[in-house]
Amino acid sequence: MRRIERWAAATAVVISLGSAAPLRAQSFDIAAGPLGDVAGKVGAQSGATVTVTDPELARRRSPGVRGRFPLREALRRALAGTGAEARFLNGRTVRIVPAPVKAAKPVKARPPRPPSRPATPPPVIEATEDIIVTGIKGQGSLDHYPGSVSVVEMDGGWSTRNGTDGTSAITRLLPSLSATNLGRGREKVFIRGVADSSFNGPTQSATGQYLGDVRLTYNAPDPSLNLYDMRRVEVLVGPQAPLYGAGSLGGIIRFVPNTPDLDRAAGAASTMIEYTQGGGFGGEGNAMLNLPIAKGRWGARITLSAGERAGYIDAPAHGANNINPTRSDGHRIALRGEAIDGWTLDIGHVRQRVESDAGQYRLREGGEPMLDQPFRSAYQLAYLRAEKPIGDAELVSTTAAVRHNLRTRFEASALFEIPSWYEERSKISILSHESRISGGSRDAPWVIGVSAIYSHSLVSQAIGFTDVPLIEVASVDSNIDTALYGRVTRPLSQTLSLTVGGRLTYARTESFVRDPVVDDIPASYRDGARFSRTVALDWQPGGAFSAFLRHDQGFRAGGLTAYPTLIGLVAQTYRPDTLDMYELGIRIGRTDRSKLSFRAALFRNIWHNMQADLIDVSGLPYTANVGNGRIFGVDAELRWRPTAAFVLTAAAFVNSSRLAASEAVPAGDGQPLPNVAGAGGRLAADWQHELGPGLTMNARASARYVGRSRLGVGSALDIPQGGYAAIDIGVGLDFGRAILSLNLDNAANARGNTFAFGNPFSVVRRDQTTPLRPRTLRLGIDLTF
Repeated sequence: MRRIERWAAATAVVISLGSAAPLRAQSFDIAAGPLGDVAGKVGAQSGATVTVTDPELARRRSPGVRGRFPLREALRRALAGTGAEARFLNGRTVRIVPAPVKAAKPVKARPPRPPSRPATPPPVIEATEDIIVTGIKGQGSLDHYPGSVSVVEMDGGWSTRNGTDGTSAITRLLPSLSATNLGRGREKVFIRGVADSSFNGPTQSATGQYLGDVRLTYNAPDPSLNLYDMRRVEVLVGPQAPLYGAGSLGGIIRFVPNTPDLDRAAGAASTMIEYTQGGGFGGEGNAMLNLPIAKGRWGARITLSAGERAGYIDAPAHGANNINPTRSDGHRIALRGEAIDGWTLDIGHVRQRVESDAGQYRLREGGEPMLDQPFRSAYQLAYLRAEKPIGDAELVSTTAAVRHNLRTRFEASALFEIPSWYEERSKISILSHESRISGGSRDAPWVIGVSAIYSHSLVSQAIGFTDVPLIEVASVDSNIDTALYGRVTRPLSQTLSLTVGGRLTYARTESFVRDPVVDDIPASYRDGARFSRTVALDWQPGGAFSAFLRHDQGFRAGGLTAYPTLIGLVAQTYRPDTLDMYELGIRIGRTDRSKLSFRAALFRNIWHNMQADLIDVSGLPYTANVGNGRIFGVDAELRWRPTAAFVLTAAAFVNSSRLAASEAVPAGDGQPLPNVAGAGGRLAADWQHELGPGLTMNARASARYVGRSRLGVGSALDIPQGGYAAIDIGVGLDFGRAILSLNLDNAANARGNTFAFGNPFSVVRRDQTTPLRPRTLRLGIDLTF
């Protein structure tokens, strides 16, 4: 994995002729001169886009280049002696950045490292000017994006230790990102307090999730993809409907994997073993293989992962310990082709399977969770992405298909007071397509596109006493969503720029009960057009200070919910909901150059006709519009770099939310929104030191606090959770092609109730707790070759 260097700039030199950069050898005849001029001529003669982002770097003397070479070799020669290096964003786009500064003392050169893993400390949350925000679907840098974004850059060692936790591992790095803790593969993820409920159901997700440009989910829990060989994760806060459509009320999480290297073979492997105090042993193995198929034109990258998280819940009355291990395995296969009649093609397949045999909750007083409450998740994704330059712009077209099957079983004896069970099976299919054209400069990007998505969900519910179900119901939700969208940024003055955008959506939703057929429950049809807008101002007065003001809108479609009860089948519709966000943010300092940097955002969300997946007093699920919500808060991050080897980061948020409840849950009036703490924070320290030639030591420590929250809305679900702190520490030795790491999670063995839910049929007893994972020791090794 190539390390993304962060060097800010006041101006940029961009040369683009609108054709794919040839990867074959070609002739160059460029005399020595300023690097900015030489880079421009390399771009002009190769048909590539070559960007110099630092004005001081652009003035340095380049020896030029003459002869017949591939583009990479031509750039290497042109950059000789300049202290700069080329970063290929893709086959036709190159960024020239300062080369890493090395220690003054002479050391032996390390062996070259494959691009699968950079020699960096654990993931760093950055907000620098030259980090490209690819999630805005066009050119743009974080420092000029009028909104809150977090970018987590990953290194191989961290993803080895935490990859098997999937998205939950990211929530431990970003305090404003939270999730339910029902278990991997069945959790809901929330961004900055935009949380509808703690339960899974037919409503569309409040947070959008993407792998690159491909949508991962529509109305399903987080598939929790393994993070091994992932390059970075972008979290864009707030409604993103103008760019991403429905289902992005709280924002989006975008996973960016490493892409195939077309020029050289590389490989990596890692293994991790863990022991949980009072629990069991677990571990994980990962492997990556990168193969050029036709050098410089076609390449493939294959990532394999398999592991088991140790169990830590006991059931002594049943004679069983550690009943809740979670097993997972999967792969990502990516095929890339460049210079194919000017196109760059990416073809991929993703598979992720997660399963567990029991819940990870305990009962406070007497009784024990049943052993047999299995969960299975089988996720598959196939996609095709095509990219081509058109003049100074870029065309990107992406088509994808998703198949997601889920099976959940709960012990339901509390419902009938005799041994019984409840089971839900979901079969979800998604077809999506998007084509867009983007262009402009860093200060004035634009994008216009069209998209279409079809989602089909079949949910089967059953209640039984033996292996034969007593009551069954199957319902179908089909959604067709087509849209035209655009977004543009234009300078109003030398210091102020305006961003406007919108999305015109036509959506049709059909919901009906498939089995059994009941005449008095007609199908529900909803269709209509909706326009969502975004308006933002970005102020760059110069110096270390900048600010932004933003308004965004988001929405979700309505539908039909059907569920079995003791008196028969019940069905009801729920209306669409909308969310308006207003945000004021400031930035002080530069995280790459300033010793001290700070960012903060003040926000207010207004949520109308809030949809929520709920459970009734007996534990059976249903969906309703629970009322209108208000969320007011502030989040901030402070970063201090006293030396080049030491970084201290502090992040925190404060949320205040209230629900004006509807007739569906009148007891919830005035309550806070569910499952999001009123406050939280994280303090982290990262240190790195070169011990000798080819040997680097790094150490990290972090403390995070999760404030108190409520499980749900209404008197029956007004159950407290949260209010705990955890400390993680770790050390690593980097030998160049091998990294050894030792980490202690929850080092103080803190105890806390992370989630007050494990079984819907007894949750009203208020005795369910999902404990914080006890102290866990992890030993890992990463190898590259």
